[in-house]
Amino acid sequence: MARDERGVTAQSADFSTWYNELVIKAGLVDRGPAKGTMVIRPYGYRIWELLQAELDRRIKETGHENAYFPLLIPQSYLEREADHVEGFAPELAVVTHAGGKELEEPLVVRPTSETIIGEMMAKWISSHRDLPMLLNQWANVVRWEMRPRMFLRTTEFLWQEGHTAHTDEPEARAEMALALDIYRTVAREFAAMPVVPGQKTPGERFAGAVETLTIESMMRDGKALQAGTSHYLGTNFAQAFGIRYAAADGRDTLCHTTSWGMTTRMIGAIVLTHGDDRGLVLPPRLAPHQVVIVPIMRGDSAAAVLAAAEELAQDLRAKGIRVHVDGRDQTPGWKFNEWEMRGVPLRIELGPRDLAAGTAVLVRRLGDDRKQTVDLATLPTTVPAMLDEFQAYLLTRATSFRDEHTQEVDDWTSFEAAVATGWALALHCGNPTCEDEIKARTAATPRCIPLTATPDSGPCVHCSSPSAYDKRLIFSRAY
Repeated sequence: MARDERGVTAQSADFSTWYNELVIKAGLVDRGPAKGTMVIRPYGYRIWELLQAELDRRIKETGHENAYFPLLIPQSYLEREADHVEGFAPELAVVTHAGGKELEEPLVVRPTSETIIGEMMAKWISSHRDLPMLLNQWANVVRWEMRPRMFLRTTEFLWQEGHTAHTDEPEARAEMALALDIYRTVAREFAAMPVVPGQKTPGERFAGAVETLTIESMMRDGKALQAGTSHYLGTNFAQAFGIRYAAADGRDTLCHTTSWGMTTRMIGAIVLTHGDDRGLVLPPRLAPHQVVIVPIMRGDSAAAVLAAAEELAQDLRAKGIRVHVDGRDQTPGWKFNEWEMRGVPLRIELGPRDLAAGTAVLVRRLGDDRKQTVDLATLPTTVPAMLDEFQAYLLTRATSFRDEHTQEVDDWTSFEAAVATGWALALHCGNPTCEDEIKARTAATPRCIPLTATPDSGPCVHCSSPSAYDKRLIFSRAY
């Protein structure tokens, strides 16, 4: 396989191997001792912290409150909602013994928290005055994975899960849409991912949901990745757990509930959306280091160059920029390669000749005119705009890639060609058996019914039955 000087397989040679090597070599993650688990290293966890902070801020601004619920859930709780337990049964990790004894009732390690939170909502809600109840939890969950891949599918991962209860369906559906819009905005504005919001088909819905909304994004191998979901649960969980309230007229009424979540798979999504053969490409708003300064220190000038680098770093930090000075005892070339691999948006090289001339060399991670000589004194005022430009560039680049690899198709031959390299926009009959046959033949699934798609109708691209939806669906192979 083709490799560059850092030993990373080229995307064109084997995209999957490129990803698996890169997340390790760039210091994002390492493999955990138990099968399918991961250790998120500080560099990777910092990306999650930055994303988490922005999500948490937006969630709280819309009136939600953070809480925490138990990791261990009585197995009987999951069995109360039949579709829910059936959907999660293959992924469950179950504790049967503790304290040296067999438990009277097995405990499920949290795969998601609708059941335990539903149980508590039933205790806390009695009147319409208690509604809406808007809760959010930051937690880990466990879903047993047979074919794990770091960040994308691991046995244990981190996420936030929102859970809300409402008086009626319109209010709950508005909540579902609100959560999805938070995800769409954060993905676009912070991860520079041009996600498509849409509705899942019945076969792709969350287990126990009446409706599932999703944001789907295209990775640089043409596959889709589900980046966040929001679910209207109707009264399914309210019925199962007795989440009821006394209406204003005294009637005993079932609540309508929602749930929604975004996970650490977003870190993998960022790698897959923006990375290249040189390594990571990080959006400035989620980069642990937005700027790295590499002082080129030689002989008697070393102290002066390092001092100038530290002074520049302080000036940049005063502008709110996350900056790192790499003063390690390594060659400049080694450091340049290191920070290219780790995806730093801007690199500033400062040597004795630069210092004497009052200049520095600025290198962008991507784009035209990557390397230029700049006035050292102006950097604190010009770098913020450069970071904003780079953030916008990444979104534009990813949008163009998605659009270039998306095809509207009406026949099976065109469909097969489209999903081999990207997305197919196609009409579908809505029959789950037809969905299964498409997946068996192409590995493609209906990712979503785009919310903003133009109305369309006609025969199903696979079986020629009348389309069941008034829009074309996105079909793609997916992570």
